Amino acid sequence: MFATARKLRAVGLLGLNERNSEYIMRLNPRHLYPRVDDKVLTKKLALEANMAVPDMYGVIRHQSDVRRFASIVADHDSFVVKPAQGSGGDGIVVVTGRSKRKRDSFRLASGRLVTQEDIEHHISNTVGGQYSLSGNPDAALIEYCVNFDPIFEEVSFQGVPDVRIIVYRGYPAMAMVRLPTRASDGKANLHQGAVGAGVNMGSGATLSGVHHHNVVDDHPDTGALIAGIIIPQWEFILQSASRCYELTGLGYLGVDIVIDRDKGPLILELNARPGLNIQIANRIGILTRVHRIDEIYDPNATPDERAAFALRAFAV
Repeated sequence: MFATARKLRAVGLLGLNERNSEYIMRLNPRHLYPRVDDKVLTKKLALEANMAVPDMYGVIRHQSDVRRFASIVADHDSFVVKPAQGSGGDGIVVVTGRSKRKRDSFRLASGRLVTQEDIEHHISNTVGGQYSLSGNPDAALIEYCVNFDPIFEEVSFQGVPDVRIIVYRGYPAMAMVRLPTRASDGKANLHQGAVGAGVNMGSGATLSGVHHHNVVDDHPDTGALIAGIIIPQWEFILQSASRCYELTGLGYLGVDIVIDRDKGPLILELNARPGLNIQIANRIGILTRVHRIDEIYDPNATPDERAAFALRAFAV
């Protein structure tokens, strides 16, 4: 056991307990958590910082407001419903269109048709706190449904892929692309069965992937090769992720960015407790990069300067 621990330490692998005690508890003050845990507040802060986010169509905070759902989406055939304080992708409903015969029937990302009543019932459960981090009453966000960049078309199954970047003390340290699968029901969530593909920080090119803790070279549903895809606007994406340090005040942060085919990169969510599978996807531990950032850390560096460092220092 000790030999294994030494080997993991030698490759710079960060474990769960160390992540919690040395990075999250030390660098992420609890009073700042609402900035990332409350998606309504996150969106507000991002807009105030002139950062692009998916358009908000409406927020439902009370059971009596659930009836507003139909009017909120009256002019939209596609949209996303998500809990304001949800976690891990639970409670997110992605609507990609309406039934051609009945306008009050909606088609989900999986292709399944649901009724307006079904979605209102889901919103009612969301407002009641079924998907919130604390179990307390929550709010349901209804927002723009991202049309992902076609570069990911062959490695995504009925959903929107996103880019997860770990930002340490303001410096982008590691990244992966999360690719929806049939098992994940079109959601870019590794715990629900999505594929995570490592990213070369110097070029934005995808590496091999991880699926249920197993290293994979091709997508389990489409069969397309995962590695070698060049993520568009990569430098801008790193700069945006770096800016989230000032936005939140958190020193160990997960930044999720989607790339819309028309709107470009959009800040989707922020996470104060980002997972560790990103290390498996990249086949390298993050501690090596964290220690490198500690060595050169400059409290006066701008987000663009920090992103430029990541491009140079962490190229594979």
